[in-house]
Amino acid sequence: MSMSTPGPERVPSTVKVGKTTGQGKPPAGKSAANRPGGNRPAGKGGKGKGRKPVTPVKVSGGRNWGPIAVAGIVVLIAAGIIGYGVFASVQGSKPWEEQAAAIEGVVDYRAQKNAQIDDRTHKEGQLTYVTNPPVGGAHNATWQNCMGDVYTQPIANEHAVHSLEHGAVWITYKQGLAADQVEKLQTKVEGKEYTFMSPVANLDKNISVQVWGYQLKVDSADDSRIDDFIRATRVKASMEPGAACSSGNTSTDPVPAAAASAPATE
Repeated sequence: MSMSTPGPERVPSTVKVGKTTGQGKPPAGKSAANRPGGNRPAGKGGKGKGRKPVTPVKVSGGRNWGPIAVAGIVVLIAAGIIGYGVFASVQGSKPWEEQAAAIEGVVDYRAQKNAQIDDRTHKEGQLTYVTNPPVGGAHNATWQNCMGDVYTQPIANEHAVHSLEHGAVWITYKQGLAADQVEKLQTKVEGKEYTFMSPVANLDKNISVQVWGYQLKVDSADDSRIDDFIRATRVKASMEPGAACSSGNTSTDPVPAAAASAPATE
């Protein structure tokens, strides 16, 4: 049996192997010395020559204080609101006389026991008062209407004092006070029973607010003490609880002179 002529001899294909094969291991039979760069001398610190040092990335470990600061401010504001509420509650529980006397600048004429101020008798004609504006004393039998009335001219003290006796707050201001200041005072009076206002001649401060026996003088209508004073004293300061502020005198005319007393007869 004849044998077939063998075909051309097969030559196995050559596979080029890179620096690593398999799972990242260097190919067998090659040492590190045979790899390119394997003989490079190490530089300082064991780093390769010419290799730039890598600057480490710093990760900030500090806290973000923004939200903490905001939370702190909120807590402080809340504490302030609560504190003021407690303070206001305590103040509100005090007798009105103590509340009024505690306002800075308030003069308590009731405590002075001045007979002229404490006098509550009705008298005719023009009368003389201890203070300007008056805070008490003998007065006319007719009160000034004090249902939130705004008088643009000076009114008779004799009528105004009677209104104080009924528990009204009388807001007065120096003649010639700036219009915007007068308007701000007007908003405190209009529509509010047991209040009235008018200009006063020769006032030593821009504004004077009074009830029977208590007085506060300030420089500006923006002074918050005015509202504090009104809140503490309106109606409460009445010497005749329940007395009306309506149906009073609405003119700005001075009171008529007292009638001459009849001569004595034998």
